[in-house]
Amino acid sequence: MTMKKPLSKLAVPVLALPRPAKRFVALLVDLSLCVLTVWLAYYLRLGEFISFAGSSELAQGAVWAGAVSVGIALPIFIVSGLYRAIFRYSGWPALLAVARAVGIYGLLYASVFTAIGVAGVPRTVGIIQPMLLLLLVGASRALARVWLGDQYLSILKHASRPRVLIYGAGTTGRQLAAAMANSHEMQVAGFLDDDDRLHGHVLNGQPIYNPADLDNLATTLNISDVLLAMPSLSRRRRNEILSQIRLARVAVRTLPSVTDLAQGKVSISDLRELDIDDLLGREPVTPNHILLAKNIVGKVVLVTGAGGSIGSELCRQILAVAPAKLLLIEQSEFALYAIHQELEEKRAALDDTTRPVLVPLLASVQDDDRMREILSTWHPDTVYHAAAYKHVPLVEHNPAAGIKNNVLGTLRTAQAAAENGVSDFVLISTDKAVRPTNIMGASKRLAEMALQALAATTAGTKFSMVRFGNVLGSSGSVVPKFRQQIRDGGPITLTHPEITRYFMTIPEASQLVIQAGAMAKGGDVFVLDMGQSVKIMDLARRMIELSGLTVKDEQNPDGDIEIEISGLRPGEKLYEELLIGDNPKPTSHSRIMKAHEEFIPWSELEDKLKALEMALNVNDVGVIRLMMEKLVTGYTPSDEIVDWVYLEQEAEAQALGLAG
Repeated sequence: MTMKKPLSKLAVPVLALPRPAKRFVALLVDLSLCVLTVWLAYYLRLGEFISFAGSSELAQGAVWAGAVSVGIALPIFIVSGLYRAIFRYSGWPALLAVARAVGIYGLLYASVFTAIGVAGVPRTVGIIQPMLLLLLVGASRALARVWLGDQYLSILKHASRPRVLIYGAGTTGRQLAAAMANSHEMQVAGFLDDDDRLHGHVLNGQPIYNPADLDNLATTLNISDVLLAMPSLSRRRRNEILSQIRLARVAVRTLPSVTDLAQGKVSISDLRELDIDDLLGREPVTPNHILLAKNIVGKVVLVTGAGGSIGSELCRQILAVAPAKLLLIEQSEFALYAIHQELEEKRAALDDTTRPVLVPLLASVQDDDRMREILSTWHPDTVYHAAAYKHVPLVEHNPAAGIKNNVLGTLRTAQAAAENGVSDFVLISTDKAVRPTNIMGASKRLAEMALQALAATTAGTKFSMVRFGNVLGSSGSVVPKFRQQIRDGGPITLTHPEITRYFMTIPEASQLVIQAGAMAKGGDVFVLDMGQSVKIMDLARRMIELSGLTVKDEQNPDGDIEIEISGLRPGEKLYEELLIGDNPKPTSHSRIMKAHEEFIPWSELEDKLKALEMALNVNDVGVIRLMMEKLVTGYTPSDEIVDWVYLEQEAEAQALGLAG
């Protein structure tokens, strides 16, 4: 290893020489080898080294042998094209060319010194020397291939690395640049920094540029990526920087927040693709640890839908707050296995005193007997009900299954919870429950109403629900879908150019759900502050531009990624709302509001739910829709019936009618 570094360093100036100089060097090497092999041939023949400077007959013969070797070999090598070959690419054809040239040389050389004979030159030298010359010239070509070829490929590889600028010339930026000094993935071309006092200066051999010049720098320096090395930036300032970078057509990578970075130096592995929560997320609010702990610490906690996007994050957050037991309810075997394995790894890292028992349970919330069995066995203190069918088009095409799961599954679980002494029952709801236009939203609103009605008649269990919009990165979210479509080269498919949605990160939503549930007094409808709604068309454009690509449209027909409008899907709304009324009340938490929503008393609702269940059991889609319209205030179906079973039965009935 110690020899390899100096040789590698020496290869760089050799490769930098002009081609005539390289040929001259090769010619000098071969000349030296001719003289060296004559000297070695004398040693092999006589058993002693001969000095070319001596006055003896042998010394003078050796001089003649060397001169003749050079005089014959170099012209033959030149004519044979040995110096036209690129040594770093030398292979078998080049070695065969060397063998042919040395073969011709050997015949001539042996004719002079072996067949004819020269005074002072042993005849066997005429045979030994060409053999040695073949060996050493061939070895020199092979060595050049190994030495220069590998180094040349390494130089090419390094030269072809993406060139990047590091945004931030502070400690983190310097550590990142140092970590990338020997990186095979990318090369640092300089720093960007907002401090104008640093512009034009050099930091650790790298120039510091003005971020305002990024557009020109991206072209002149061939920049492919900008690495954000300012983990302590506020979300607002980061968004301002991202808006500035978008115009330069470069991809953006970022480092996690300071709290996420491990102690010690920054490494390249800390870099990650720009998460969309960097674009849409807000400044996090420090959670109220009293509220987080109230319904969890030292208690038996149950989470339904534990393998889903929200359910799994709830489990992670709950595990960190040290419950006595955590029961995981999930109907998908794979999803249950995945979250259980993940939580077991996290659990193993906890202290023995705070290490909860994890119980993975395969169950459907629609299975009344199974849920009652589980609740009567463990008697949980707190239940977070996240199990739901939430994909709007799928539920619209399978309405009976959606209502059974979202309404009856919630009702059965809530009733079993009340019967078994559960203290707090928290339903995860959705903004689609407000003036719904689809079965999914209507079913979630009816589930809320069922809990509100139960809360009014049940003293022991505090029922509450927490309503919020889309979470970033959840299953079915547009964000991972758009990201994959960009990776595939497009197009991005969008249902409507004016569609808007509220977004929140999964961890923030889960923390707020836990804190809201802790504030419940019974029958509460909590609404999370989702911030400003986001136009999905703008989101798609930002994702494309921050990937270093351009949008392909009428104004830019040569762009990279096209956005296609596919049309609204069954039951899909252009925009979502969080409140039915306009009278939200603040709570002790700045991001949690409390809504006042009307509901049907349990004495009246119970019979209507039984009638709905009968219609669901026979899949009478027309009656189901009418009953949902009467039960859920504001539910206005936006499409014709699209239930797959109903449509197939209608088609068969029409076919039979025509046949008759």
